[in-house]
Amino acid sequence: MTGPQVALVHGFGTSFEATWVGNGWVALLEDAGRTVIGINLLGHGTAEKPADPDDYRNLEQRVLDVLPPEPVDGIGFSMGAQVLLWLAAHHPDRFGRLVVAGIGRNIFEPDVEWRPKMVEAVRTGVAATPELRYFAQLPESPDADRAALVAFLERPDRREFPPELLASVTLPVLVVIGGDDLAGPADPLVDALPDASLMVLPGVDHFATPKNFNFIEAALDFLDAQPF
Repeated sequence: MTGPQVALVHGFGTSFEATWVGNGWVALLEDAGRTVIGINLLGHGTAEKPADPDDYRNLEQRVLDVLPPEPVDGIGFSMGAQVLLWLAAHHPDRFGRLVVAGIGRNIFEPDVEWRPKMVEAVRTGVAATPELRYFAQLPESPDADRAALVAFLERPDRREFPPELLASVTLPVLVVIGGDDLAGPADPLVDALPDASLMVLPGVDHFATPKNFNFIEAALDFLDAQPF
C-alpha cells in the first residue's frame, strides 16, 4: 500500500521523536508504505533553539519549507495541529487530508489568564497545579531548552483562527479530542470546518492523547494507512 507522504507535527515542548517515534506512529505508517516527514518545530527536538522571540516569527513557513511540492497528508497534535490548519488555510494545494488532535474550543477562546501562568511555569520550572507542572517539567527533557521554549511562547505573531479562515479549509479533516482535554470541546472547530468529522476519546486528557490507541487507529483509517 502506498499513498501521499505524511507530515507529523508535534505539540509545544515535545518533539517528533518523543511524540511520533516513541508512540509507534512512524513504524505503523512506514509499515503501511507511507513515507513520513518528521518535523521538529523551531526551538524543539533537534531543531535550532534561539532564545529571541522574534526568531520564531513565521513559524509555519519553516514547516512549509520542508514539505514537498506535491500534496501531503498531515497529522498534528496541539500546537502542531494549529500549524497544519494555518498552512492548509493558506496553502490548500499542499495538503490532501489532515488529522488534528488536542485542539478545539481553545483556538477560538484563548484563556488569557492561563497563558501567563504557563509561560511562568516554563520559565521557572515551578507550578502550583498538575497541568502547569507538566509544562514546568517539559524543559527538563534531554533535547529541550528552557530559554528557547519561553521564547517560542512569547513569539510576536501567534495566530488567530477566525471562522472565515477555517471555512477556507475545504479538505477532509478528522478532529480528535480527549473527553477530559481542557482544549475541548471540539464541536465549534468541527462546525467551522466545511468537511470535518469528530472523534472524542472518553476519559482521555490532553497529554495522553498522542499515545491513545483508539486515536492512532482512527487516524490511520482516516488516511487509509492501515499497516495490515
